[in-house]
Amino acid sequence: MAPTSTLDFTLDPGLDPGLRAEITRLWTDASNAGGAVGFVAPVTEDEVRVTAEKQFAGIAPAGPDRLLVAREGGTGRLAGLLVFESVRFAPMDHWRVLSRVMVHPELQGRGYGAALLAEAERTARDWGLAGLRLYVRGGLGLEEFYGRSGYVEVGRVPGTIRVAPGDDRDDVTMWLDLR
Repeated sequence: MAPTSTLDFTLDPGLDPGLRAEITRLWTDASNAGGAVGFVAPVTEDEVRVTAEKQFAGIAPAGPDRLLVAREGGTGRLAGLLVFESVRFAPMDHWRVLSRVMVHPELQGRGYGAALLAEAERTARDWGLAGLRLYVRGGLGLEEFYGRSGYVEVGRVPGTIRVAPGDDRDDVTMWLDLR
C-alpha cells in the first residue's frame, strides 16, 4: 500500500530532549496498542524511558547504532522509527539488525510501515550491507507484514516470549537479503 501522505525521513537526527520525549511517547503508545516493541501493555512512559535511554546510548554519534525517523509531511508529527543495530562483532559487520520498528498506532494502515521498511532497505543498500535481520514476536501476523517487504523467515524458537502467564509466543527471525 502506498502512503496516503508523504513521509520525511531523517537518518541520525540529533537526539535532543524533545526528540527523546517524542520517541518515548511513540514507543509507549505503540506498546499499549499491542505493538511488539519490547513491552507488554500496559506500560507507562516512565517504564519505557528506562529502556529508551539504554537504546539511545548506542545510537550515533555515541555508539555504532543508527536511528531512522519518519515524520508526516506537512505536520512534522513523528510517524515512525527504527534502529539499525550493529551486533558489535566484526565478522558480522556486513549486516544489521532492525529493531524498534514502529509506526504510531493512529497512523497505521496508511502504508507508513512499508514506506519505513523501504527507506531502511534503500539506506542499507547505500551502505553496501549484505542483509537486514529482524526479530518478530509470533502470533501477531508480523511475519506476513514483513514478508510483503521481502523478508523471509529463517528461524523460529517456540514459546520463548512470555506476554502473559499461559501465553508464550515464538521468537521469529526474519532476513532480507540485499546481495
